[in-house]
Amino acid sequence: MRLKEDQIEVGYLYLTTLNQYRAVLAMKGEFMIYAPSLEGASPLTLSPAKMPFENQPFKKCQTVTFAKKDYQLFNFNGTDAIKHQLDDAQLAQVIAQCNAKSAIAALLAE
Repeated sequence: MRLKEDQIEVGYLYLTTLNQYRAVLAMKGEFMIYAPSLEGASPLTLSPAKMPFENQPFKKCQTVTFAKKDYQLFNFNGTDAIKHQLDDAQLAQVIAQCNAKSAIAALLAE
């Protein structure tokens, strides 16, 4: 399943068909910054809430490029959906794990 560009939102988690989680960290214009997990990631469990982006580099790409990947429904927090909203603590953890704070600031300042 491919996404439409208007389905992509900051602070949401997506899962590709290659079992790679992707967390959208920032968007401005046609560009975005996201954090990818390794492919073949294990399903997320929330006890403890540990996001799968430790030591993974953030990526910057066009929103249209992100949308063209194949995504799948996944269960997160007891709900099956194509995307799941991260809470503030989870989003902060992802940003810290992939060291994206300055890249986000730079994108938003463009």
